[in-house]
Amino acid sequence: MIKDRNFDDLAQKFAENIYGTAKGQIRQTVVWQDIEQILAALSSVSPLSVLDAGGGLGQLSQKIASLGHQVTLCDLSSEMLTLAQQEIAKNGLLEQYRLVHCPVQEIGEFLPEPVDLVLFHAVMEWLAEPIEVLTGLLENVKPGGAISVMFYNYNGLLFKNLICGNLTHIEQGMPHRKRFKLQPQQGIKPDDVYQCLTDAGFEIMGKTGVRTFHDYMQNFRVGDYSFEQVLDMEQKLCRQEPFLSLGRYIHVYARKPFAEETSMTTTNTNTNNSNKDKG
Repeated sequence: MIKDRNFDDLAQKFAENIYGTAKGQIRQTVVWQDIEQILAALSSVSPLSVLDAGGGLGQLSQKIASLGHQVTLCDLSSEMLTLAQQEIAKNGLLEQYRLVHCPVQEIGEFLPEPVDLVLFHAVMEWLAEPIEVLTGLLENVKPGGAISVMFYNYNGLLFKNLICGNLTHIEQGMPHRKRFKLQPQQGIKPDDVYQCLTDAGFEIMGKTGVRTFHDYMQNFRVGDYSFEQVLDMEQKLCRQEPFLSLGRYIHVYARKPFAEETSMTTTNTNTNNSNKDKG
């Protein structure tokens, strides 16, 4: 049975193995390009109020804070929050931050009002009820605000097991292998995430595959290449199909319409239906 994962026991290892690697560098690079698009879309508001939900060390939110925006970072792990505070202090950004020790599901109790931007990165795959939690977070986004969601891709996990020949594991439903402590507990189906966003009235602004081929290369280790070439090629392919949908992670970002936009859409729909009736 899947339970929400607390990283108190692995905070340091998690930081080293995820952020201090080529995988982490690729993730940071391609997702930050998307974040720049989000910030440009929200440029009429400054400073932005930002929620980094289950934010860990807050690697990307620190880049946002360095631009003058205000960030609330919450995490279930007190150890991870301690590491985050150390990193934030080292970068001179403590005045831009508020750190909250709580599960993502309870962060609404600590927010005086909805925020302009929510970051929800690499958290869903560690939760027992990921879609329910995402649905709850969407309620904490202001009209006109945006959410940035990165999740461990079920399709990428399936493809990885296929090319590794793990067919029996696939037939068993790809259960989590507990001996791999940093491997996410489950893959999230992209369509479930997209549907959750659109059902809540959000407009999807963009999608990006995170590590569309890098991780698969490790099974073969042939050819002549540098990391710089890999990073460049990842950036070229990450927003193109079919590569996007095979990324080990997928980053999707969406915007919540202003009330008047929702009202206008409803009015137009009603008008169109009325005209159809008359026809």
